[in-house]
Amino acid sequence: MIEFRHLETLLAIRDGGSLQEAAERLHLTQSALSHQVRDLEVRLQTPLLNRRTRPARLTTAGLRLVALAEDVLPRVRATEQELRRLAAGRAGRLHVAIDCHSCFQWLMPTLDTFRKDWPEVTLDLTAAFSFAPLPALARGDLDVVITSDPEPLDSVDYTPLFAYELVLAVSSQGPLSAASKMQPQDLADQVLITYPVDRARLDIYTAFLDPAGVEPSAVRTAELTPMIVQLVASGRGVAALPNWALDEYKNLPGLKICRLGTGIWRTLWAGIRAEDAQTAYVQAFLEQARRTCFDTLPGIRAPDQRSGKP
Repeated sequence: MIEFRHLETLLAIRDGGSLQEAAERLHLTQSALSHQVRDLEVRLQTPLLNRRTRPARLTTAGLRLVALAEDVLPRVRATEQELRRLAAGRAGRLHVAIDCHSCFQWLMPTLDTFRKDWPEVTLDLTAAFSFAPLPALARGDLDVVITSDPEPLDSVDYTPLFAYELVLAVSSQGPLSAASKMQPQDLADQVLITYPVDRARLDIYTAFLDPAGVEPSAVRTAELTPMIVQLVASGRGVAALPNWALDEYKNLPGLKICRLGTGIWRTLWAGIRAEDAQTAYVQAFLEQARRTCFDTLPGIRAPDQRSGKP
């Protein structure tokens, strides 16, 4: 019943002080403006203008609609501006989840740079270790998921960020310290230290031990990379980690880094919803992530672009 044009008209009458001034502000004839007000009065069955005064004055009902206009119209205009920014890809929401315990090292500088370049995009970061992030991405709860374990989902596209080598950290005082390359059977009598994630998501199993039918003698978990490294250096077990995650510890006393077989290379992916693939700020985030990775992470290389989607 009440339209935005009605609210704009009554606000113009209040601000202009007369029907003639209000009509000029709205680029209408005075007759068209009067007809619009009378039409609304008929709809509401109450007078909005006291036409016996010169100039005509707003009634109590008219002033109530003016108060509504002052509340509603600025919010509508602000929303319109926000929608235009969204349509242009300059504003929006970017909720990022990392499904990778070692990713904070390069992701935080990425977010800091992105935040400066895209101040109108709301940023949020979640460590997705206690829930399934890819279904949450497909539902719209998240906008980007950083993972080395992509799942085929119709609504999700994956962009490769970089390839890294999975290497083995062993104690320099332990029985494996003499070897530069490890074979699966070398780990049969070792304690394997891993992040607390499902076995099916651990590359040391899926790409190295399971194909050879080898099991470690025991498994223990630790949440943090520095904790895992210290456990290995103190002779408590061995751990398979990304080469770049171990680089800062390569000179740590008690630690040695070895290759797994002839080398196991994995790819880190960024999952996004297919509908967001062309959104400007999403693409800018992915480009910034790649730049930061290759600027800061040693030992990584470009992924095999021929593979496209995982």
